[in-house]
Amino acid sequence: MTTTPGIETGRAQLEASDQRILHLLYRGLDDASVARHLGVGHRTVQRKVQRLMERLQANGRVALGARAQELGLLDGEEAGAGGAGRSDGGGATGGNSRAIRG
Repeated sequence: MTTTPGIETGRAQLEASDQRILHLLYRGLDDASVARHLGVGHRTVQRKVQRLMERLQANGRVALGARAQELGLLDGEEAGAGGAGRSDGGGATGGNSRAIRG
């Protein structure tokens, strides 16, 4: 796997809450639902998602999901799990990335 200089990609470098946010977003939850799951405010989740996009050098939420998957931060998540994305594996990326909703 190639990495971009300056990005720490291991799970140990992400805070536990950031890792949980990535997984919940990947499963199709929006920011408000993620906030309820974590017991934090909606704006807190929005700020953390923005910080994750900056840290992983992703220019949007879809790119964040793709980048997290590329870096191995979503290992263990199945392509068909959750409420977002296509379960038939279709789409321009062959089903390998999912939209992360806001």
